[in-house]
Amino acid sequence: MTKPGSTNPVTAPLVEADHLPMWRIGIAGGTVGILCCVGPTLLAIVGIISAGTAFAWANDLYDNYAWWFRLTGLAVLGILAWVALRRRNQCSIGGVRRVRWRLLGMLAIAAATYAALYALTTWLGGFA
Repeated sequence: MTKPGSTNPVTAPLVEADHLPMWRIGIAGGTVGILCCVGPTLLAIVGIISAGTAFAWANDLYDNYAWWFRLTGLAVLGILAWVALRRRNQCSIGGVRRVRWRLLGMLAIAAATYAALYALTTWLGGFA
């Protein structure tokens, strides 16, 4: 018997089953999508390369390979969402319908992360 106001340990995982880690998945997907600019920027901030070199690398990667990074970010987003749904036994049409707003939230978080990191790296590029 459980006390009033306490959660039943048997049903507690069922409550959490509908919640996907949309923040973690969205931020991971957005970060991988803009890694072409974030990678050289982090190397310059840490002091491994100069700011001018980081600026040149970031421009070269963004100009030539931006779509590869974006597609990889979308792939990471899709794979992480699939893994999260599989762990919850919701990898079916019904399961996807049940969490569709959270899936759209993941996509929105990934796009916002991409935009924020793009704005930050562009702003930091002005100092190079």
